[in-house]
Amino acid sequence: MSIHFLNCFTCSGRVPAHWHTGALCLLVETDQGPVLVDTGLGREDYVRQPAILRAFRLVIRALINPEEAAVRQLARLGYDPKSVCHIVLTHMHFDHVGGLPDFPHATVHVHRREYEAFTRSPQRLSDLGYVRRHVAHDPEFALYGDGVRRWYGWPALRLPFEPEMWLVELFGHTPGHCGVAVRTESGWLFNVGSAAPIGFTEEVPPWLTRLMVGPHEASIRAFRTAHPEIHMTTGHMWLDFFEGRRGSG
Repeated sequence: MSIHFLNCFTCSGRVPAHWHTGALCLLVETDQGPVLVDTGLGREDYVRQPAILRAFRLVIRALINPEEAAVRQLARLGYDPKSVCHIVLTHMHFDHVGGLPDFPHATVHVHRREYEAFTRSPQRLSDLGYVRRHVAHDPEFALYGDGVRRWYGWPALRLPFEPEMWLVELFGHTPGHCGVAVRTESGWLFNVGSAAPIGFTEEVPPWLTRLMVGPHEASIRAFRTAHPEIHMTTGHMWLDFFEGRRGSG
């Protein structure tokens, strides 16, 4: 099996100016065909930018490049986008689900708490990151309840794929935010999504980290130290992470 690490939304900081990042999406080869974990921005987002993206660009410098859309990257990798029948979401903010309409026949796997937060009236600041049109094509959803099993001690839910994949509950950044763990030929890959800062950077003040990513950052750092054998990523990685990466087993 192989996993491709895709940058599906490049943006840079205005302050600090040396921050250059990409939104990480995973393309995992499974027994049910290629599975996407998050989608980044979609093709329509480049043509008709949602209001939250326009506001976002006031504080960051975004590279608005339609070639970064996941559907186009898959085609360049030799995959038929129609073969993507399943998409797993860490959460439903615009920069993680904008590409859903590009895969209209895919079943969308997401925690029930996240789906409910997305579909209700905004109740918290993080809800402003939801863009309703990203599900206007009425995709089929597979919703998951609270985890009753454990993955390395974290509450988790087994996804219906091989290799083994888990939704790992890391609520806080959004009400139903989850990490995604994938068993690879060389061990585990654990993408914690937006539950930790970009590439696990320590440049962000602790109070701002708690505000932006939620309550699990310290636990995730401790887990990362205790388990160096597990390859861990965040939902946004530094650009040099993507350089030369095609896939891994």
